[in-house]
Amino acid sequence: MGEAIHAYDMIADGDRIAVGLSGGKDSLTLVQLLHDRLGRAPIHYAVFPIYIDPGFEGGFGEELARFCSRNGWHLHWETTNHGIVAHSAENRENPCFLCARLRRKRLFEIADTLGCRKIALGHNKDDLIETLFLNICYSGQISTMVPAQPFFHGRFTIIRPLAFAEENKIRRFVQERDLPRFENPCPSAKRSKRREIKDLLERLYRRNPKIRGNIFRSMSNVKLDYLLKK
Repeated sequence: MGEAIHAYDMIADGDRIAVGLSGGKDSLTLVQLLHDRLGRAPIHYAVFPIYIDPGFEGGFGEELARFCSRNGWHLHWETTNHGIVAHSAENRENPCFLCARLRRKRLFEIADTLGCRKIALGHNKDDLIETLFLNICYSGQISTMVPAQPFFHGRFTIIRPLAFAEENKIRRFVQERDLPRFENPCPSAKRSKRREIKDLLERLYRRNPKIRGNIFRSMSNVKLDYLLKK
């Protein structure tokens, strides 16, 4: 994480950082590591965890709030109907796309209210690779999420401190630190397009473990002379 933060100059002294929590292993690892790093970093920053509840039955907001409280963090928790709307008959878009867009919009609004100009998300190395393949297969473009990305003419910056961390290492960290596990109640959690891409890539990785690293390096080693013209 430190390597990614330094490579993309993600955090500066005095930053107020909104951390988007989903309840998954990545975002819980992110908020824990950002907190731990405060004791070692030569700069000071403040962390504000935010949870946008999509509104499904069987949510875990209360348990997540208790976890944050035990660690001395105040969770900004808001229950919405974003997930319900995204899965309704009126929505003709991909439910995951609409839900994510609605939650992201609200995350920006809450971050603005808290005076946070940095928004940290828990996307990891595997997420960046999967996004590359999602965009190739379903959007017809070669692109991915970047570790640091300005929005609204630089008013906010989304940072992804775990961008260089593989999912397996994050999973081991969660086990070693005994972080809580929350069951995602979203009906699309196990049948999304991202899940299909993840399964495809896992089959490739099992055949050759070097493939993951090669794909990741390829995203910063683009030979434009060997791509097609528009």
